[in-house]
Parts: sequence; structure tokens; C-alpha cells
Amino acid sequence: MQESIIKFESVEKFFKVNFEKNLTFQEMIVSFPKFLKKKNSQVYNVFTDLNFSIFKGDFVGITGPNGCGKSTILKLICNILKPNQGRIFVKGKISPLLELGAGFHPELTGRENVFLYGAILGMKKREIQKHFLKMVDFSEIGKFIDTKIKYYSSGMVMRLAFSVAIHVDYDILIADEVLAVGDENFQKKCILEIMNSYRNHKTILFVSHDINLINSMCNKILYVDRDKIQLINNLRF
Repeated sequence: MQESIIKFESVEKFFKVNFEKNLTFQEMIVSFPKFLKKKNSQVYNVFTDLNFSIFKGDFVGITGPNGCGKSTILKLICNILKPNQGRIFVKGKISPLLELGAGFHPELTGRENVFLYGAILGMKKREIQKHFLKMVDFSEIGKFIDTKIKYYSSGMVMRLAFSVAIHVDYDILIADEVLAVGDENFQKKCILEIMNSYRNHKTILFVSHDINLINSMCNKILYVDRDKIQLINNLRF
């Protein structure tokens, strides 16, 4: 029997969006008591009664139109967001490739940021030291590793962040449009590294709009389109 590593049970997620009327100073003074008590808001439902399971060793491609909730699902799995209703079960350590380089500090060098970002992702110092040369080599940063990253291009920052995250000892890899990093050759390196993780029985969640790429790599698709969410199994079997 397959082991469920991620499970959504009757998950509901909504956001309250506030709409503020542009008031003059005089209008604000007159309506101040009402302004404090009540704001114009609207509830935006992302999901209602969302149910699916992902099993250990699955390679799931997540696709769908812009704004449909793909990134929301990933953030719920990573515990960045909480569901309003329902339960989410996640078993294992996650390496999230969501907003690459979001934990970097511009005044620190690439070397210093490797240790900072690795620590944010849950790596021990000795673990970072063990993989440091491989991270730098994979990122193709080279001699710029001791330069402050405020002088890096956005591509260099993302390459270095990817290189750190891919060396985390994870059970689940979550990749949100990560193949936007670097040039074509670096993208191929990323794909090979992700496929190597899959062959080592890691669970992969891979967000992309490229359906041909998903079909060539993944064994399942989670198609997301608001309430029309479908998990398609056994793509290549």
C-alpha cells in the first residue's frame, strides 16, 4: 500500500479583500466612528472542499491558468498559509523553491548568503560546509562568490538560491516556476537535478505552464482551476 505524504481533507481557503474609499480629510473626520467599525470588504474564495492525496515518490506537475490558486496550494503545504477549514497532513522535510533568494541579504557576500539561506532552509552549518563547493560549482557563480550580492544580477541570485535549496536533505521538493532561472543550459542542469531527485524516490511538486514539460517529466498532474481541481494519475504508465 502506498504511503500518503501529503493529504488535503475538505480544505477551504479564502481571503478577505478590503476596499477603501478615497476620502477627503473632512469626510474622514465626519465618518471616523463608522470608518473604525466597518470597512468595505469582500471574501475571495480560492478553494472549497479541496481533497487530494500525494504519495511518497510521486512527481506531480501542477498547472492551470494564472491566479487559479497553484501557489496558494504550495504555501498551504509549506505552512506559510493556514486553511480556513479542513486539515492538511504533510509527512517529511520540505525544500521549497518558491521565491528564490527571498532570504538573501544584499549587504552580505554570496558565500555568507549560502550559509544564511541554508540555515533558513533548516540545514546545519556542518551540512552546508560539506556541500558548499558543490553548491558554488552548480550555481556557476565562480569568482563572484565573495562579492556582495547587491551587485549580482537577478539570474545570479536565483541560480545561487536554487543551488542551495537543491542540496537540502529533503523528502519533498516544491518547485514553483523555477526553470525561469538562468539560461537554457542552466535550466537543463536544473531539470537533470530534479529528475535525479525523483529517481532517488523523493516526492516532487513541480509548477509550470509548460504542459509538454510536465508530460515528459511527471507521473501525475494536479490541474487547478478554482473549484475545478483534478488529480490525473499515471501519465506515463
